[in-house]
Amino acid sequence: MKWEELNAAQQAEVERQLQVISRGVVEIVPEDELKQKVIKSVVTGKPLKVKLGLDPSAPDIHVGHTVVMQKLRQFQELGHQVQLIIGDFTGRIGDPTGKSETRKQLTEEDVQRNAETYRQQIFKILDPDKTQVNFNSEWLAPMTFADVVKLSAKVTVARMLERDDFTKRYTTGQPISIHEFFYPLMQGMDSVALESDIELGGTDQKFNLLMGRTLQKEYGKDTQVAIMTPIIEGLDGVQKMSKSLGNYIGIDEAPNEIYGKAMSVPDELMTKYYELVTDLSLEEFAALHEGLKSGKVHPRDAKMRLAHTLVRMYHGSEAADAAQEHFVTVFQQRALPEDIEEKEIPAAEMEDGKIRLIKLLTLIDFAASNGEAKRSIQQGAVKLNEEKISDPNAEVELAGGEIIQVGKRKFAKLFVK
Repeated sequence: MKWEELNAAQQAEVERQLQVISRGVVEIVPEDELKQKVIKSVVTGKPLKVKLGLDPSAPDIHVGHTVVMQKLRQFQELGHQVQLIIGDFTGRIGDPTGKSETRKQLTEEDVQRNAETYRQQIFKILDPDKTQVNFNSEWLAPMTFADVVKLSAKVTVARMLERDDFTKRYTTGQPISIHEFFYPLMQGMDSVALESDIELGGTDQKFNLLMGRTLQKEYGKDTQVAIMTPIIEGLDGVQKMSKSLGNYIGIDEAPNEIYGKAMSVPDELMTKYYELVTDLSLEEFAALHEGLKSGKVHPRDAKMRLAHTLVRMYHGSEAADAAQEHFVTVFQQRALPEDIEEKEIPAAEMEDGKIRLIKLLTLIDFAASNGEAKRSIQQGAVKLNEEKISDPNAEVELAGGEIIQVGKRKFAKLFVK
């Protein structure tokens, strides 16, 4: 149906949906097809099928991952159906996007364990009643070798080498395994199997998303629209948010941890975080953005609202209020929190009432390793009874009741057992 044939109410609804869908998006390919799909959905009342593929190569979701998931949630709120693809089959290969070398293949046990964790965390954002979950082994595993040969004949090597990562590895003599060429083909077959109308992904996924359009056309299906969302910087304000870089906010982290980390988001990134990883409405975001520009909203107040919003989204309003109170008490008033976790230290781990500080930090899970504990001490992040200890070889004497602090957010009251 053409735009001119819609009544005023239908036109308004189409414009509203396109405005929401376009929020924070880098690129839509092609935009005119998206408009036609939305028009058809509004007229017929039939939801669009919006796909996101996830290879469960890491089990923990951080705020950077949620950029595309918040967009999926917006589609759900517009009445559309999300197709969530857990790549249990493609996950055994690994997406070569952005990789300078062949990626290690996951075992089936790794994939299944990580996939289950993803499913648990994803539904903190998505509405499960509007989410269709599929494992792509359903249609990829039954393919015969003849099917694979037929599929591979639809795309040339030259087309594959259009990908930046493949081109760089080819020109520098880095090996490219044949099976890596099959990754975008398999992701495209997901769209063929599910007849997706739209596929979402980060800007680094553009080649894979467009492959879905190519294969749908080859197999006589309506072609999907590719929507690319931005890659968000981490807490350092420079690098892509990544757990390995330590510049991330995990959605499963404790409320105080999420709040404290959010308060360290650089001021210049605040509006980007609000737009891409929170559930603020378009109207709320516009008002906040204008308030920051005009000076009516103080950046500190906006950052506290951001921190409160993120905790509320993943732990609820009560936890968000408590985390905010904790932050104000500890960091703005420079006081110890009232509710400090108690940690027991086995007497067997001590010698003459003393214990190495590095060992103490790992025992109470304030450091994941001796190396991390040593770095925290050397950086001046460790205090015992509010006295800084910077000697990594230090031994401390414990009688019970001491308060240990690491960084700005970790406190514990120690007891000898």
